[in-house]
Amino acid sequence: MSKKKHRKPSHNKISNLTNTIISILKKERNQAFNYKQIAAKLGVNDASSRNQIIKKLSQLKAKDEIQEIDRGKFQIVNNTEYHTGILDLNSKGNGYVVCDDFEDDIFIASNNINKALHGDEVELYVYKRKKQGKLEGEITNIIKRAKSEYVGVIQIHEKKNFAFFIADSNKMHKDIFVPINKINKAKDGDKVLVSLEDWPENADSPYGKVLKVLGKPGEHNTEIHSILADYGLPNEFPHEVEEFANQIDTSITKEEIAKRRDMRDVLTFTIDPKDAKDFDDALSFQVLKNGNYEVGIHIADVSHYLQEGTILDDEAYERATSVYLVDRVVPMLPEVLSNNACSLRPNEEKYTFSAVFEINDKTEILNQWFGRTVTYSNARFAYEESQAIIENNADLNNIQATQLKEIDTTIPSEVAISGKEYQTSPEVAFATLKLNELAKIMRVKRMGSGAISFDKVEVKFNLDENANPVGIFYKTSKDANKLIEEFMLLANKKVAEFIGKQSPKKTFIYRVHDEPDQSKLAALQGVVSKFGYKLNLKDSKTIAASLNNLLTEVNGKKEQNLVDTLTIRTMSKAEYTTKNIGHYGLAFNYYSHFTSPIRRYPDVMAHRLLQHYLDKGKSVNEAVYEDKCKHSSNMEYLATKAERDSIKYMQVKFMQDHQDEEFVGVISGATDWGIYVEIISNKCEGMVRMRDIKDDHYDFDEKQFAIIGRNSKKMYQLGDEVIVRVKNADLVKKHLDFTLVGKAE
Repeated sequence: MSKKKHRKPSHNKISNLTNTIISILKKERNQAFNYKQIAAKLGVNDASSRNQIIKKLSQLKAKDEIQEIDRGKFQIVNNTEYHTGILDLNSKGNGYVVCDDFEDDIFIASNNINKALHGDEVELYVYKRKKQGKLEGEITNIIKRAKSEYVGVIQIHEKKNFAFFIADSNKMHKDIFVPINKINKAKDGDKVLVSLEDWPENADSPYGKVLKVLGKPGEHNTEIHSILADYGLPNEFPHEVEEFANQIDTSITKEEIAKRRDMRDVLTFTIDPKDAKDFDDALSFQVLKNGNYEVGIHIADVSHYLQEGTILDDEAYERATSVYLVDRVVPMLPEVLSNNACSLRPNEEKYTFSAVFEINDKTEILNQWFGRTVTYSNARFAYEESQAIIENNADLNNIQATQLKEIDTTIPSEVAISGKEYQTSPEVAFATLKLNELAKIMRVKRMGSGAISFDKVEVKFNLDENANPVGIFYKTSKDANKLIEEFMLLANKKVAEFIGKQSPKKTFIYRVHDEPDQSKLAALQGVVSKFGYKLNLKDSKTIAASLNNLLTEVNGKKEQNLVDTLTIRTMSKAEYTTKNIGHYGLAFNYYSHFTSPIRRYPDVMAHRLLQHYLDKGKSVNEAVYEDKCKHSSNMEYLATKAERDSIKYMQVKFMQDHQDEEFVGVISGATDWGIYVEIISNKCEGMVRMRDIKDDHYDFDEKQFAIIGRNSKKMYQLGDEVIVRVKNADLVKKHLDFTLVGKAE
């Protein structure tokens, strides 16, 4: 009895004392603390707590983690244990810091996150001990917040005079406290954009204010605007920017034409998607007297209208790219430029920036010219119309200008933009066929040099008048698409070469792509071997050849989309930089972006720099342009994420109307908590949670990319075909849950 009475109560034990003491000393690393000061910081003053602190200080000193600089006064040891990195949080509030100083990521327990949020650049202390074989650390300082604005739902407590904001993202593990005077007229349950303002020392939650009310969760426009807002992307132009754009003189003048190469008499046409409104590239074609061909790649001269230092240019730079969501385009430039003045519309004269090549039948470039031009587009084609010309004349090989009468010029009604059958001119049809022949030769050469052929299937939606998805279809790349692609690649490559090979060296905007990561390639090999495919990872040439072989072999198979996606993930990310390392995926030593200035700001910069150097200008400041490149790469990344989110949103919306149907899918991923399944017929991906599979208790087997039943030993493995039903379609979270019916026969 007496022993029990006198035992120290367990609540006197200070939890996590090591980390707490180190955190206190770390925050004020130039100051020394005694045990009394640390006790005061912890808010304890009983004898038991003081003794624990004294003992712990002694232990930490013995381990050389802290030093006694004066009698009883301790300071953190300023050694190399402090590092910087990027925090990757999970939904449970634990995380890892990705740090260049270590091969493996550093585990951070939730109680050591210390107010850091997902994606933040942080300073961390790495402990000498390991937890479950993993290095462990504590965040000691937030260097830079990844983001300060979040999208989510507000919950208003009017009686208590405050509100709480719950972010949509499961990576944001803290609710945000919003004072009632900062809710910006939001109603309870509204979806809003909130700005992080402060995080007081003793507060569990950060403080914020409502910047914008987006609407009611689940409504179409609310969710689309939420996607844009979540990535900090605009959905409209400021009034003053629109006004400025509307005041620009977009007329074609004799004075300006006189400064340019006049190519209005050369046959010129555009080939674009059926629903395109901005045509930023056109091709011209003529047969020269020596039998060679002159091919012009003409690009909208955006930089003529977009002058540096204007509010319009500032806005275009900030946006850096157009954003292509499922139901709308958020353009980089106002409509007066993007769809009118800069768009190379048929039967209109336009200012263009051109790359003109003399090419022979072997696609050797014999002459090249770069500069500003004025052009006239004779015709506008959809890809499907050009494809019809190619397919209708498949028997005409190595076509010559003398064969105009043999060409079938019919554009059938089912592919015609107008919906009516018509005859195009024999000259345009001949140009299309000859350019297609040249493009095929160029493509074979490029593949032979080690380029990788990604013909990934694009998911597209048929939308009704209210932007509801009523069907899903796939966009595949045919000869007409590849024709345009090859000549755009040629222009981009040759412009980059023209400047990149000059001496002395000149600053330029390059589009670079590094070699793939070896560890990711090894992981890919592990996955594709499950389907019976092999990779040769001996060197960069064999890697490229075997990747191409894999992508060809998998074409049309049930696992195509999975393998295509995984292969793309092994690749480094292409980016903009002034430091040229070449483009691995295209097998080019020099590559830039020159051909889409209506929708990409780096192309505008490339135009300006090319003209500057054609005018014999000196090399521009590399550091300034490197910053612009980084901004452009970052905005491209955000736009891509927004585009993917909009596709995911539409897929979930589409599946809401198909909840009672059974679908055949392919297992596209396996994890501790369940399997991901991608439906073959519409590419919608969802999750079957482990806890929802009732016939057995399943465990995740990492080596086999599978989940295995404990009793039945039944295995569901990556690539297996299964039958699923929709269990839940969450529009707000953009997430699908499936019920597993069983394996497909």
